[in-house]
Amino acid sequence: MNDNPESKYIQQHLANERTFLAWVRTCIAIIGLGFLAAGLLLRTHLEHWIGSIVGIGAVLLGGITLGMATYGYFKKRKAINEDNFHSPVLIVLLAFFTLGLISLLLAVLVMIMVI
Repeated sequence: MNDNPESKYIQQHLANERTFLAWVRTCIAIIGLGFLAAGLLLRTHLEHWIGSIVGIGAVLLGGITLGMATYGYFKKRKAINEDNFHSPVLIVLLAFFTLGLISLLLAVLVMIMVI
Protein backbone atom coordinates (compact mmCIF):
# COMPACT_ATOMS: atom_id res chain seq x y z
CA MET A 1 0.00 0.00 0.00
CA ASN A 2 1.25 3.47 -0.89
CA ASP A 3 1.57 5.87 2.08
CA ASN A 4 1.91 8.95 -0.12
CA PRO A 5 -1.11 11.18 0.64
CA GLU A 6 -1.05 12.54 -2.90
CA SER A 7 -1.78 9.12 -4.39
CA LYS A 8 -5.25 9.22 -2.86
CA TYR A 9 -6.12 12.33 -4.89
CA ILE A 10 -4.29 11.75 -8.17
CA GLN A 11 -7.08 13.13 -10.36
CA GLN A 12 -7.41 16.29 -8.29
CA HIS A 13 -3.65 16.90 -8.40
CA LEU A 14 -3.59 16.41 -12.16
CA ALA A 15 -6.47 18.88 -12.51
CA ASN A 16 -4.58 21.33 -10.29
CA GLU A 17 -1.55 21.06 -12.59
CA ARG A 18 -3.70 21.63 -15.69
CA THR A 19 -5.22 24.70 -14.06
CA PHE A 20 -1.77 26.04 -13.21
CA LEU A 21 -0.61 25.54 -16.80
CA ALA A 22 -3.72 27.35 -18.05
CA TRP A 23 -2.79 30.31 -15.81
CA VAL A 24 0.76 30.21 -17.23
CA ARG A 25 -0.65 30.40 -20.77
CA THR A 26 -2.86 33.29 -19.67
CA CYS A 27 0.19 35.11 -18.25
CA ILE A 28 2.08 34.65 -21.51
CA ALA A 29 -0.88 36.07 -23.44
CA ILE A 30 -1.19 39.06 -21.10
CA ILE A 31 2.52 39.85 -21.38
CA GLY A 32 2.30 39.47 -25.17
CA LEU A 33 -0.61 41.91 -25.19
CA GLY A 34 1.58 44.45 -23.40
CA PHE A 35 4.35 44.06 -25.95
CA LEU A 36 1.82 44.37 -28.77
CA ALA A 37 0.45 47.62 -27.35
CA ALA A 38 3.95 49.03 -26.96
CA GLY A 39 4.90 47.86 -30.45
CA LEU A 40 1.93 49.62 -32.04
CA LEU A 41 2.96 52.89 -30.52
CA LEU A 42 6.52 52.62 -31.68
CA ARG A 43 5.25 52.71 -35.26
CA THR A 44 2.60 55.39 -34.86
CA HIS A 45 4.00 57.72 -32.16
CA LEU A 46 0.45 58.40 -30.91
CA GLU A 47 -0.42 58.77 -27.26
CA HIS A 48 2.73 57.27 -25.81
CA TRP A 49 1.50 57.46 -22.25
CA ILE A 50 -1.56 55.25 -22.94
CA GLY A 51 0.57 52.65 -24.68
CA SER A 52 3.14 52.79 -21.91
CA ILE A 53 0.48 52.27 -19.25
CA VAL A 54 -1.04 49.37 -21.16
CA GLY A 55 2.31 47.80 -21.96
CA ILE A 56 3.86 48.13 -18.51
CA GLY A 57 0.57 47.28 -16.83
CA ALA A 58 0.13 44.12 -18.91
CA VAL A 59 3.67 42.94 -18.21
CA LEU A 60 3.26 43.63 -14.48
CA LEU A 61 -0.16 41.95 -14.46
CA GLY A 62 1.32 38.90 -16.20
CA GLY A 63 4.07 38.64 -13.59
CA ILE A 64 1.70 39.16 -10.66
CA THR A 65 -0.75 36.63 -12.08
CA LEU A 66 2.04 34.09 -12.52
CA GLY A 67 3.13 34.61 -8.92
CA MET A 68 -0.43 34.26 -7.64
CA ALA A 69 -1.02 31.17 -9.82
CA THR A 70 2.12 29.54 -8.44
CA TYR A 71 1.11 30.37 -4.87
CA GLY A 72 -2.42 29.09 -5.60
CA TYR A 73 -1.07 25.85 -7.04
CA PHE A 74 0.83 25.01 -3.87
CA LYS A 75 -2.03 26.17 -1.64
CA LYS A 76 -4.50 23.96 -3.56
CA ARG A 77 -2.04 21.05 -3.46
CA LYS A 78 -1.92 21.25 0.31
CA ALA A 79 -5.71 21.72 0.59
CA ILE A 80 -6.37 18.69 -1.65
CA ASN A 81 -4.12 16.52 0.51
CA GLU A 82 -5.85 17.76 3.67
CA ASP A 83 -9.29 17.28 2.06
CA ASN A 84 -10.07 20.95 2.69
CA PHE A 85 -10.32 22.65 -0.74
CA HIS A 86 -11.77 26.14 -1.27
CA SER A 87 -12.15 27.89 -4.62
CA PRO A 88 -9.82 30.87 -5.19
CA VAL A 89 -11.44 34.29 -5.42
CA LEU A 90 -8.63 36.86 -5.31
CA ILE A 91 -6.80 35.79 -8.49
CA VAL A 92 -10.05 35.64 -10.46
CA LEU A 93 -11.09 39.14 -9.33
CA LEU A 94 -7.60 40.53 -9.99
CA ALA A 95 -7.57 39.11 -13.51
CA PHE A 96 -11.10 40.39 -14.20
CA PHE A 97 -10.55 43.97 -13.06
CA THR A 98 -7.06 44.46 -14.44
CA LEU A 99 -7.82 42.86 -17.80
CA GLY A 100 -10.95 44.99 -17.96
CA LEU A 101 -8.87 48.13 -17.40
CA ILE A 102 -6.28 47.06 -19.98
CA SER A 103 -9.07 46.30 -22.47
CA LEU A 104 -10.57 49.74 -21.90
CA LEU A 105 -7.21 51.45 -22.42
CA LEU A 106 -6.56 49.39 -25.56
CA ALA A 107 -9.97 50.42 -26.92
CA VAL A 108 -9.08 54.07 -26.32
CA LEU A 109 -5.73 53.51 -28.03
CA VAL A 110 -7.37 51.94 -31.07
CA MET A 111 -9.91 54.78 -31.31
CA ILE A 112 -7.10 57.34 -31.21
CA MET A 113 -5.21 55.46 -33.93
CA VAL A 114 -8.29 55.33 -36.17
CA ILE A 115 -9.09 59.03 -35.82
